[in-house]
Amino acid sequence: MKLQQLRYIVAMVRHDLNVSQTAEALFTSQPGVSKQIRALEDELGVELFNRRGKQIVSLTDAGERVVELASDVLQGVESIRTVGRELANPNVGELAIATTHTQARYVLPPVIAQFREAYPHVSLQLHQGTPSQIAEMLAGGDVDFAISTEGQAHFEDMALLPCYRWSRAVLVPDGHPLHRLHRLDGITVEALAQYPLVSYTFGVDAQSTLGKAFAERGLKPHIALSASDVEVIRTYVKLGLGVGVVARLAVDDSPRDGLVALDASAVFPPSTTHIVLPRGAALRGYSYDFIQTFAAHLDRDCVDAALSGGQPTIDVDALPLR
Repeated sequence: MKLQQLRYIVAMVRHDLNVSQTAEALFTSQPGVSKQIRALEDELGVELFNRRGKQIVSLTDAGERVVELASDVLQGVESIRTVGRELANPNVGELAIATTHTQARYVLPPVIAQFREAYPHVSLQLHQGTPSQIAEMLAGGDVDFAISTEGQAHFEDMALLPCYRWSRAVLVPDGHPLHRLHRLDGITVEALAQYPLVSYTFGVDAQSTLGKAFAERGLKPHIALSASDVEVIRTYVKLGLGVGVVARLAVDDSPRDGLVALDASAVFPPSTTHIVLPRGAALRGYSYDFIQTFAAHLDRDCVDAALSGGQPTIDVDALPLR
């Protein structure tokens, strides 16, 4: 049995059993993938995949169990390599983080500047995406950890560490009826329901904070457009497609480009941003430092407790509100 064979079957699952995509991701050929999978099945004496002709269509029961164990083995191998790199060169290496556009643009710059000053020989990579894309990158081993807010359901079997809370703002043209209402009695969900909304791609489903706020009042938001970037949302609000709902930390109080940001903390409860880590993973020393720079209460003991399967006691209501 070879590690290469284990990588192939795990990669097959991560690429929806598509041999072509798996081969491309592993920089090999389709026949090479198929040959290694067959060799492993022959050695184990069981079929790992159900086939329709030459096409792989699903995992067998045995395949599900073997893939689960193979994932653990591969993570263990990577942890051993991480320990070796840490002992050999503690201040040299790479750190890959998956996060959203809002975090990358509005929250992380001062953290990264401080980290780069402390670790000039660490190559830092930021991968941006929606929560589902971030979860896929984390599960695939493409990043060391993730920073995410909504979509916790995407991070099953991962360690989630709360970092800070953030509130929302409503973007409208200056003089909009909601602007006048905000000055008088304040915005309500019922008032927002009268207008098309432009908001985050990951924030418009029924399980999001926005979706739940509407559902609790028996209402359904009319989503005119969703996007991942605040500036894109701002552009389409200016074009008149709808009212924007964005993170308060991504806008300021002064009008810009004819738009004003109205505080919506009384309309929507705050959301919590989390650091997300694969349980059992080994982290470099500088990774711990980055995490604590991002969220001061997440020290090494706290992170290690989460990695080992524990749940550190963190009072979310006491976290900073941005």
